[in-house]
Amino acid sequence: MDIFETCGKINSLLVSDNENEARDVLIKLLNFLKINEIPYDLLINHLIRETGLYPYLNYEQASWQDRFVYEAFKVDVGGGNVMTLHREQSSLLKKLINGSNIAVSAPTSFGKSFVIDAFIALSKPKNVVVIVPTIALTDETRRRIFRKFSNEYKIITTTDVELSNKNIFIFPQERAISYIGKIKDIDILIIDEFYKISSDFDKERSPILLKALIKLGKIAKQKYFLAPNITHIKDNIFTKDVIFEDKLNFNTVFLDRINSYENINGDEIKKSDALVSILINSQAKSLIYAGNFSNIEKVGNLLLEKLDTKKEFLLLNFSNWLSSNYDINWKLSNLVKRGVGIHNGQLHRSISQIQIKLFEEVNGLNTIISTSSIVEGVNTSAENVIIWKNKDGNHNLNEFTFKNIIGRSGRMFKHFVGKVYLLEKPPIESQTQLNITFSNSIVGDLDEEIYKDNLSKEHIDKIVSFKKEMFDLLGKEKYIKLLKQNVFQNSDSEFIKSLATDMLKNPSFWKGLGTLNSNNPNDWKSSLLYRIWQLQKEFEVKYGDFLGFLKILTNNWIHPIPILLQQSENLNVGIDRFFKLERIISFKFSSIANDVNILQKEILDYHVDISPFVSRLSHVFLPSVVYQLEEYGLPRMISRKLHLHGIINFEDEHLTIHSVIEFFNNLNKDELINSYFLDDFDKYILRYFIEGITYPESYNTRLDIIDI
Repeated sequence: MDIFETCGKINSLLVSDNENEARDVLIKLLNFLKINEIPYDLLINHLIRETGLYPYLNYEQASWQDRFVYEAFKVDVGGGNVMTLHREQSSLLKKLINGSNIAVSAPTSFGKSFVIDAFIALSKPKNVVVIVPTIALTDETRRRIFRKFSNEYKIITTTDVELSNKNIFIFPQERAISYIGKIKDIDILIIDEFYKISSDFDKERSPILLKALIKLGKIAKQKYFLAPNITHIKDNIFTKDVIFEDKLNFNTVFLDRINSYENINGDEIKKSDALVSILINSQAKSLIYAGNFSNIEKVGNLLLEKLDTKKEFLLLNFSNWLSSNYDINWKLSNLVKRGVGIHNGQLHRSISQIQIKLFEEVNGLNTIISTSSIVEGVNTSAENVIIWKNKDGNHNLNEFTFKNIIGRSGRMFKHFVGKVYLLEKPPIESQTQLNITFSNSIVGDLDEEIYKDNLSKEHIDKIVSFKKEMFDLLGKEKYIKLLKQNVFQNSDSEFIKSLATDMLKNPSFWKGLGTLNSNNPNDWKSSLLYRIWQLQKEFEVKYGDFLGFLKILTNNWIHPIPILLQQSENLNVGIDRFFKLERIISFKFSSIANDVNILQKEILDYHVDISPFVSRLSHVFLPSVVYQLEEYGLPRMISRKLHLHGIINFEDEHLTIHSVIEFFNNLNKDELINSYFLDDFDKYILRYFIEGITYPESYNTRLDIIDI
């Protein structure tokens, strides 16, 4: 690359008012300079300033004018860290500081969350609510926020936590609902991956997220919504007071697309050879988008056959740890030896987090095979993204999801250029409009008088009509009470109505619910469990197998997972099915059991309360704090070791997640990590976990650990 000639091209593009293309050419030039270790000169610094990429300026080689801009765009981003924003970040921050409600659509590498941190540091709001789509993103966001603001704020990620004077709430929409009524006022409501509020993109989550927006938005002084790849928002009552900011063309990295599919031409053998060739010939970190579980299996088998095992001590330790603590025959254990990980929505949270951590390590994982789970906000620093399958589950990949996936390639300050290898033909490019429509499934959870300013007349008519039906079923006083208490966990109002109807028509059938509180599963009334099972519409496993597994899972805290798997062999439950069933129990089954409990107390017997059973379901029969700590990155088997060796009593009913965090912060951390009863990889995990919960002692955080 001729540097001077390229600078001339960039300048010509700027003169012709083609800044976006100029920025792309400049980023490729910066990548060339980085690879060849060539320092920036005054001209290149000037072009960086002209294109708005101020953080990329080389301060030592800059003119006084460029230095002035670099300093002028510096801002406190929390924890005493002062960083230079790029032009469009600064524009967003200024509007937020001035009190605007904003919905921003920008590339993945834009640094949208960076603006959040700067806003908190500068405005010092009292209550901040951050809604994210997944538990994985909850922990990632918590780690970033905790490192910067835990000295000043209480960081809350779980339910039923006592509030402080200043709080930052970080959780998925389901947990956000549980705090309605507990939070009196919100200074700023932040919704990440905001596109999921549309049923076009996420049918399962959209009703709950819309309910959270309506209810929490009512008490929020300000709103900040973040999404990738949305070209505009269709007019709707829910975002009428929000300014849409399209920043899609402001790239901070360049994506180099390699159309390998043109030579592959649908040939599976050629596709397999191409994938293996990319991984062998490139030493860069790579994400393989496989599309669904069956394709993860297919790609995993291919890499097991074609890739050599590595001699990295860290990977060997992780492989042995997985075999010992989960399943000796788990395919992931063998893939890890080859530097390959797996990311999907079924794995235990701690396992997903550990793999992302290892992916960041120089001598860790080089490759991760994934479904769309890894594109839902989990930040990685992959240089390569490889599209193995043009599918999203069982459906063809749309343009929106495709752009979201390839946006994981490249990252500010790490990879100026990200490489996107297309092994199958991409979807046709199109504009993406965000349509937000009212969901009938939430009509039973809204009070038209309270939210009339946030709803249309049509919405209110639906709410009033549904409310009348529920008055007839439960009585006005009871239903209004339940509505105000915000007690239902299921977002489907029709389900609540049909459940109430069933209880009123068949009251004798529902007797015996109290047996579910027994610690002995043989005491449970199985016909009631079967009815609850039917209500969740989940039939991928036979009821008999599910009930057998549920009973085995009651020993989840007592027995290690390999023993539980042995006990489940006759139920056809392997490690992958184990993860899936645990997830069904902790989310779907427990939420339905909760709603059954709420309604039966009003309809059948106020004195029967199966909330202890519901709680055990939601924590998959682990001590509640142990289950919560898995979301923080501490696997249950390490918690068990700490419990058995008297470090902390996890069976203490008064224990809370925040008291445990306080406990860990007051321990001698080096002494704990080097405990004799922990193996080498236990210690690696524990060290990473403790880093994520340690209160900042000083604000001299290094630049290289700041999340952009």
